[in-house]
Amino acid sequence: MRRIHVGNALSAFGLGFTVPYLYVYVAQVRGLGPMTAGLVLAVFAVAALIVLPFAGRAIVRRGPLPVLLTALVTAAVGALSLGLSSGEATVLLSAGLLGAGQAVMQPALATMIVDCSTSGTRSRAFATQFFLQNLGLGVGGLIGGHLVDPDRAGSFTLLFSLEAAMFLLLVAVMATVRMPQAPRLDGAVAPSAKGSWKQLMGNRAMVQLCVLGFVLFFACYGQFESGLSAYGVEAAGISTSALGTALAANTLVIVIAQFAVLRFVERRKRSRVIASVGLIWAVAWAVAAYAGLGNGSQAMATAAFISTYALFGVGEALLSPTLAPLVADLAPASMAGQYNSAFALVKQLALAVGPAVGGPLGASLHAPYVVIFLLISLSVTVLAVRLGRQLTEAQNQPLAARSRVVAQGGSPAGQATAHA
Repeated sequence: MRRIHVGNALSAFGLGFTVPYLYVYVAQVRGLGPMTAGLVLAVFAVAALIVLPFAGRAIVRRGPLPVLLTALVTAAVGALSLGLSSGEATVLLSAGLLGAGQAVMQPALATMIVDCSTSGTRSRAFATQFFLQNLGLGVGGLIGGHLVDPDRAGSFTLLFSLEAAMFLLLVAVMATVRMPQAPRLDGAVAPSAKGSWKQLMGNRAMVQLCVLGFVLFFACYGQFESGLSAYGVEAAGISTSALGTALAANTLVIVIAQFAVLRFVERRKRSRVIASVGLIWAVAWAVAAYAGLGNGSQAMATAAFISTYALFGVGEALLSPTLAPLVADLAPASMAGQYNSAFALVKQLALAVGPAVGGPLGASLHAPYVVIFLLISLSVTVLAVRLGRQLTEAQNQPLAARSRVVAQGGSPAGQATAHA
């Protein structure tokens, strides 16, 4: 588990080097223009949507570690070639390789965490993963910002080379991991790809969780760098430096609050925690409305806009130890990779649709934009309450279920073995 967490930190650190500067690199440094730069960002999403349906099946058949190592090598090749590319075709191809490798890393690492944890330790494990990801992205972006120079293409080549080196270093670290062997039933036949997807779609709780996940990612991550930032600049008059401060405040809140909220999350039903996130984000959108539509001073508008991002960070800190462990607990034995990939696919869809919808709304229709997303946040609460009715006690609040078994004189481990 320690190696897996080191891997998460290294991959986020490498991505933090380059992600904030992709647009500038393609459009200005390589002189390919804003259209090509926009296509590069779109290729990341398209590549993820293409490979994720196959990633889950590969994880089930081959195990998460070989899939992760393949994804890391693919991402390293993509990052290095992107730093050396100067033409439109090679830039787009390199971005596709980097995007595909990056997308497959997420469900592979999540499945490894599931395999190396129990229902009692899973929330803390995923909270640590989210903490390290945000820390790695923040530190990587900070260092990368001091290394790049828009007037020197070589500085960007160095940046992408460092990113590739991080991925290869992660290959060396993860190659030393020895995953626990899941027990196999003699004569058991692995379900076909069609059968595994049919089984997933037949899991009503998982389908509801995917719908809820789409709404969550659409209303939050899908707006950060598109609709919400456009709304802040156009409606609230936020400067680019203040926008950077707001993004930094979001990361800072996550890093500070992650473990502070963990005990709160572990002692409450997961569906209620997700429902509370919807309420917190509704407040965040109300604060955003004040920032852009109120009559206060510019300083008050800026403070309110930064507070919006901070409130989103509180919700993210509550979700990180909740969503991923719930996906794992809903997955049947040996299908964690399939379920993780399906949920990652839902996230990518939301991240692709969110900016396309939120960007134009946030830039021009200011009042409808914040009202729509405030209502969407409230719908998160409704969907979470409905999901809670589909979950068993062990799925919704594993810590309380385990404590109840121990109090009755049983053993959770022994009971799980007997059930298996």
